[in-house]
Amino acid sequence: MGGLSDYVIEARNGDSIPISPLAAPELEAWLSEQPPEVTNWVEAVHFRAEPGEVCLLPGAAGRPSRVLMGVEPDEPLWDWGAAPGRVPPGEYRLDSDSSGGEDLDAGARAALGWALGSYRFRRYKSESRVAAAKLVWPTGCDRARVRRAAEATFLVRDLVNMPALDLGPEELATAAREVARTHEARCRVIVGDALLKANYPAVYLVGRGSPRAPRLIDIRWGRPGDPRVTLVGKGVCFDTGGLGLKPSNAMRVMKKDMGGAAHVLGLADMIMSAGLPVRLRVLIPAVENSVSGDAMRPLDVVTTRKGLTVEIGHTDAEGRVILADALAEACREKPAMVVDLATLTGAARVALGPDLPAMFSNDDDVAEDLLRHGIAESDPVWRLPLHAPYRRLIEGQVADLTNSAKVPQAGAITAALFLQSFVEPEIPWVHLDILAWNPQSRPGRPEGGEATAMRALFAMLEARFGAGNPLS
Repeated sequence: MGGLSDYVIEARNGDSIPISPLAAPELEAWLSEQPPEVTNWVEAVHFRAEPGEVCLLPGAAGRPSRVLMGVEPDEPLWDWGAAPGRVPPGEYRLDSDSSGGEDLDAGARAALGWALGSYRFRRYKSESRVAAAKLVWPTGCDRARVRRAAEATFLVRDLVNMPALDLGPEELATAAREVARTHEARCRVIVGDALLKANYPAVYLVGRGSPRAPRLIDIRWGRPGDPRVTLVGKGVCFDTGGLGLKPSNAMRVMKKDMGGAAHVLGLADMIMSAGLPVRLRVLIPAVENSVSGDAMRPLDVVTTRKGLTVEIGHTDAEGRVILADALAEACREKPAMVVDLATLTGAARVALGPDLPAMFSNDDDVAEDLLRHGIAESDPVWRLPLHAPYRRLIEGQVADLTNSAKVPQAGAITAALFLQSFVEPEIPWVHLDILAWNPQSRPGRPEGGEATAMRALFAMLEARFGAGNPLS
């Protein structure tokens, strides 16, 4: 773990090592302007400026005089994420601009990529921390924007990486309170049997099988009169599958099943840190889906907050059940937008892999905006359809709906259609089916908890609701 200041720093002396980012087509021209000893060295080590490739030019006293780093011209963020792990500890500075996108300048991409590539989750490591390679803030970099994105990503990664032993519903509520307290927001938590009195029966049903009481976390922030934006995050702190027990290999990383909750806390932190002129609300149903004599059973029926009845076709499709209550409450105040994030279906991962969250929306303009900002922020999403004819697949036999579709195909779509049943049609809504996990380490993206679509969502919300926008 660690904050941004551990990796991206103010210059402490004039002895930092310059890094020259180069795309492969630029290398030959760059070498033509260098002295023979540099050219000979680069050729001897076979440096080709491939994306993420690093070449240390030798200097005095056994330390590098310069670092050459290969970058992808159109998307250098993750190439910068490779650099901290491929250079010796020390201070480095950006020597010249690399290619940047329209929404994030080159220096900011370098600083953000460097920070994300430096992250390590070391809470349970017994050895002392190793010295880190640190980047001096690039000149002209939008530091506030980088800081918001990096710190929010660290928050998401830290929460998802925490073992369920130390992050149950109560501890997740504590983390939410800390985010709220940082920004002077209000945080209310409804716990256990009080969920029934407050009419959150679906949240209660899913969580009642665990000795760790379920709860509904509710954060509010912003000024009266600003447009309402409500974020909803799935907070299943561990998912055994309930009585429909998962096999051990599928259960192994189910501490990440609260990844949606982590994402909305990270996104809320970005929104409040930036002071976006919105009335923000964050709703997190936090439960543990456990096996016990009080766990929900197949074909149980629950009457949800909205009044729709849901038949439990499968106890391992619990996330959409708790989100049903939260989405119904989210729509009660008629916000300008509702966004939910959830580690909801394996079907989305089969279709799109770990990097591309599946995005569903009832509003084409919102969906197009999010797609565009995802590309600009190197944080892409991919839209899947809310195919209305598939609604027949989630009709319950004895209830209005079933949480388990009648066929094994189109699982991400039927799950999204289930959620849509609890969203008022006139309210713009985005649902993101995420993994929240890197199965393998790559530059800037270590194995473990991960934030995806969060920077894209922030950029979209900033463009729609930021100061000076007619929607704000």
